[in-house]
Amino acid sequence: MINKERVIQQFLKLVQIDSETKNERNIANYLIDRFKVMDLVVFEDSSHQENGHEAGNIIARLEGTNPQLPALYFTAHMDTVVPGKNIRPEIHNGVIHSDGSTILGADDKAGISAILELIHLIHENPIHHGDLYFAIMSGEESGLVGSQHFDISSLPVKYGYALDSDGEVGTIITAAPSQIKLFTTIKGKASHAGLSPEKGISAISMTAKAITKMPLGRIDEETTANIGSFEGKGPTNVVCDQVLLIAEARSLSKTKLDKQIDKMCSALRETTSQMGGDVDIELKYMYPSYHFDKSDQVVQVVSNAIRALGKEPLLKVSGGGGSDANHLSGKGIPTVNLAMGGYENIHTKNERISISHLLEVPVLLYEIIKESTK
Repeated sequence: MINKERVIQQFLKLVQIDSETKNERNIANYLIDRFKVMDLVVFEDSSHQENGHEAGNIIARLEGTNPQLPALYFTAHMDTVVPGKNIRPEIHNGVIHSDGSTILGADDKAGISAILELIHLIHENPIHHGDLYFAIMSGEESGLVGSQHFDISSLPVKYGYALDSDGEVGTIITAAPSQIKLFTTIKGKASHAGLSPEKGISAISMTAKAITKMPLGRIDEETTANIGSFEGKGPTNVVCDQVLLIAEARSLSKTKLDKQIDKMCSALRETTSQMGGDVDIELKYMYPSYHFDKSDQVVQVVSNAIRALGKEPLLKVSGGGGSDANHLSGKGIPTVNLAMGGYENIHTKNERISISHLLEVPVLLYEIIKESTK
């Protein structure tokens, strides 16, 4: 049923279209044309006007054969991390990778490739289905800004699937944490470090002492926290009067996340107050968490599809990164993230993916559609 050569050539074409995050225009234009050629109704939203990217999100619809059947959707993202220009893919022993000078871009061109092959499969092997929507997001690698500014009314569906996780095909990410970032300015008082250091208030000292009061790293099985950067510049003969601190916390529990953020902020406020300084804290809510279990329809359908392929579904909780599934679930559409077959070493020049995995995913998506009609 699957056309191996078509899948390979489609994937190779996709990864060779430059699409570093914020610079998605070329890949967006290509996908709009491809969807139109495949007889889908397609449009681009205006999210790029809000997030500053070259292209908005692309939404394509394949009309259902029966309006009584449930509508569902699949999503992937079109942007890649850097270095992602002039990618030259190579194939060795059934594995595709770059020439070593760039990333490969399997994250997430593998997801897009699976969607395009799925549409071919439906055309060539017709099945009854409701309306099918395909949402190709921009700006995922810039902090999920495409899905953050996505208008959920564009997807009149019951549930859906993001195609953007590593791991073996058959793995379902049923839960993922939310994240909050702290952008902090710690303010001290400048003074000559040799003549009158006692008249100064070191922002560096305040920041260092505040950090020692913060619970960091692995807080519990659901919560983590980390200091990303700590910058205080100046000559050695001046007491540093300002530090910029960027930190984050993540948790599957909103209550735990709020508690962790409160502890970090309290450490900063109390320390600066005690030492005579001041602090400005800006909190940025990056994305919400989501959590589903095996009894939820979105999980049941894909689990049955995996079993139909002779595998046993593996339900996992993401311990770290968010995906577009976070925002889309948070906006009201149940969405879980599916593994793409172990694209390995993502975000590095050693990124690679097996051709066999590229062939597995479209078949799984086809089975999901069949299961959704039962």
